Amino acid sequence: STRLGLAGLPAAGEEIMIARDLILAEMTGGLLHVPHLSTRGALALVREAKKRGVLVTAEVSPHHFSLTDEAVIGFDPNTKMSPPLRGRADVEAMMEGLADGTLDCIATDHAPHHPDEKALEYDNAPCGIIGLETAVSLSLDRLVHGGVLDLPAMVRCFTSAPAAIFHLAKGTLSPGADGDITIIDPQRPAVVDARTSRSLSRNTPFQGMELRGGPVMTIVGGDVVWQLN
Repeated sequence: STRLGLAGLPAAGEEIMIARDLILAEMTGGLLHVPHLSTRGALALVREAKKRGVLVTAEVSPHHFSLTDEAVIGFDPNTKMSPPLRGRADVEAMMEGLADGTLDCIATDHAPHHPDEKALEYDNAPCGIIGLETAVSLSLDRLVHGGVLDLPAMVRCFTSAPAAIFHLAKGTLSPGADGDITIIDPQRPAVVDARTSRSLSRNTPFQGMELRGGPVMTIVGGDVVWQLN
């Protein structure tokens, strides 16, 4: 941040708040879910809390295991998000956290913004990117093909794991369950092209990125709502 002349958002800010919440959860016996975890220090706090029996779960967003703060060098407002992109060691820690189960699930942190909102100086642009349509491809490319998770584990991070955390009758193919299904092709080449996005917004830092694997059909309530042409 100093080199780029931007206001810093240090890892300590995230870690202090998570440490506070973990202490309160441990004291009260309450349930705590940590969204959008992004630093190796925060991951270590959650890992140790779980070992102590604290009732805590945590999630990570695809951009925090796919991009480092080096992406900010070009001052593209589409790389501005909260929490911010972190260093290489933090990205590697997020993947380790998924592999060892410290991180329970993957959440997109989908945050659409109008192009005019993002087309500002970096400091003045709002935080957030669209993430729904890139989440599966990024996870297949970085995690499954990267040897971090096997395919069933990746699927659990998107389905049964978050459903269990929030006590939702979702995320399974059991008889009587909602017919909500995404059919994926783990080998399909997927080039991110925001111009063809189903979202009305285009704020993605992954434009033009070539990924391996992606969805080919989405079924909601038993009805096909999207299919790859």
